[in-house]
Amino acid sequence: MLRLANWKKTNFAPITGNIRTMFHIFHIHLPFIVNLLLLLLTAKILGEIAERFRQPAMIGEVLAGVILGPSLFNIIPSVGDIKPIADLGVFLLIIMAGMEIEASEIRNSIRGNNIWIALLGFIIPMGSGLLLGYLFHFSNIFTIFLGLCIAITALPVSIRILVDLGKLQTDVGQRIISAAIFNDIISLMLLGIILDFNNISGNLRDITFSILFDTLKVVMFIILLIVAYHLFNLAKARVSTLNPKMQGYLQYLRGKESLFAIVILFVLVFSSIAELLGLHFIVGAFFGAILFPRTIFDKSEFEQVRHSTTSFAMGFLAPIFFATMGIAFDFSALNNGLLLTAVLIASFFSKILGGYFGSRLAGFNSTKSITIGLGLNARGIIELVIASIALQKGFIDVPVFSILVMMALLTTIITPFLLRESFLRIDKTQSA
Repeated sequence: MLRLANWKKTNFAPITGNIRTMFHIFHIHLPFIVNLLLLLLTAKILGEIAERFRQPAMIGEVLAGVILGPSLFNIIPSVGDIKPIADLGVFLLIIMAGMEIEASEIRNSIRGNNIWIALLGFIIPMGSGLLLGYLFHFSNIFTIFLGLCIAITALPVSIRILVDLGKLQTDVGQRIISAAIFNDIISLMLLGIILDFNNISGNLRDITFSILFDTLKVVMFIILLIVAYHLFNLAKARVSTLNPKMQGYLQYLRGKESLFAIVILFVLVFSSIAELLGLHFIVGAFFGAILFPRTIFDKSEFEQVRHSTTSFAMGFLAPIFFATMGIAFDFSALNNGLLLTAVLIASFFSKILGGYFGSRLAGFNSTKSITIGLGLNARGIIELVIASIALQKGFIDVPVFSILVMMALLTTIITPFLLRESFLRIDKTQSA
């Protein structure tokens, strides 16, 4: 047996090493277009499989990156030249999220008792992230990003789950969406404030000045949004006059997909303003998509723009973005079992508690309150966007990024099953 073991060790190990070396050299020299082909093909196949199991396609797309990246086969060892395409994917995903929201819904998310669900659904998870950061002795910015990723609710994912369950238009479904809108807005605003923190020194005076200055920039951006909103409301009051004129202008344009180009240009204006103010471009893209004056155009044409945006994003750019998340993910970095367990527990239960207590204060019974808490638990798209930005900026490292990706995937996978059972309990209670 000893002789056999030695034979295996001395004969197969060199062969295995040579094979790995050979593949490693091959992988490095794969052309960009081939890498793109492999990534998109694998992402679409696994995304389709995920959809068959009634899960968001993004789960399969992230797994495609894990399979092709360093965690498994190392066919695509790094994001490299694919990163600009992934950034465009982020841009269109944020526009899609913004298109799901009417400006009036922002008011509804904080109107009346809804404010309790929105506030506690954000504050309690954010607090749990800050507490974890303190207990594990993370830096202040590191801790804030951790809290932000735990506090987020992915609006597009929540909408998709509720549509699949047929519960989007229920009172519980609408409260989940309202709270998710508030969560996304606050998270993106906080993101805009803290992105400059790695450029300042650690003394209290500089930190205080930076916070005040960044807050002022956010206030200026909010004022701009409010002014734009009121101007568009004035335009809406004259929609019967403006709509025919806009149709005439569009017919005058000879280029194809002119309205799509107008929407993208409009959003790019807000993204550029956000960048000039020192905020991240996704903050401007999100609010630009919300504020776009849809009613001065024909409804069917705007729906066509929405369809074009969704097709281009979900058919090409978004799968590439999520797959690059999988490439950046590192299984070997998940060596801190205590931190992984703590983040998963905190992210899951803090959202349920936040939604539950907020809903109770808003006047819902216990069953509906738990359902709202469960509905807020899906992270997905927005959380992965924020985590990727934090990694690029150096606020978090690969181990924490990998933990956040794992958290986003698990909460998104678990939420539909738990939410379905919870809605069944509500239906039984109402029919009894």
